[in-house]
Amino acid sequence: MSTILIIEDEPELVKVLRSYLEKSGFEVLTAYRGDSGLSTWDHKRPDLVILDLNLPGMDGLDVAREIRRKSQVPILMLTARVDEPDQLIGLELGADDYVTKPFSPRLVIARVRALLRRAQPGTPAPEILRVGDLQIDLQAYLVTREGQTIELTPTEFTLLHTLAAQPGRAFTREQLIETTQGTYYEGYERTVDAHIKNLRAKIEPDPKKPKYIETVFGVGYRFAKQ
Repeated sequence: MSTILIIEDEPELVKVLRSYLEKSGFEVLTAYRGDSGLSTWDHKRPDLVILDLNLPGMDGLDVAREIRRKSQVPILMLTARVDEPDQLIGLELGADDYVTKPFSPRLVIARVRALLRRAQPGTPAPEILRVGDLQIDLQAYLVTREGQTIELTPTEFTLLHTLAAQPGRAFTREQLIETTQGTYYEGYERTVDAHIKNLRAKIEPDPKKPKYIETVFGVGYRFAKQ
């Protein structure tokens, strides 16, 4: 049974989400403040965090930043902020996905399941993809460069594997969204840009001059042939 931590200051919303999650077979932890939520995460280490951005005690963006310093646990943001820059900041801090309020609880459950599937991929046949000085171990869900482990979120790993498995192929943002999120949602194109920015910062010797993930202007991205 996967454990989900909800950090949200609206009691009624927490009640609804908790009910839906528990009926879907999840164990649920809750916190109503950012600081107490971070403390709960630190002590319980749940399998996924549902995180509101507007929180008392500690802003949700700061909570996400602190969690990412220690862990690659999937983070699903809940936000009433309609401004795209706020959502992109959360993604750039390492959140995997976001849902804008108001939303359907069933949508949140679907996103939670998709994120957990990527975080716990099961036991596929052993396969190691080597591209340049990168080694992508699909069974271990591990990326290394010259023997050094590179910590990636589940979304970043899925993006890297998708691109690196077909060097030279240009993927549209819509295709990459479908790969990482499961379904295309209008307005999510820049979500991919935020994740690519994070991925480049981790795998590229010089993120400003990427040698692995190239931008295909007007289309999307491709992995350079090595």
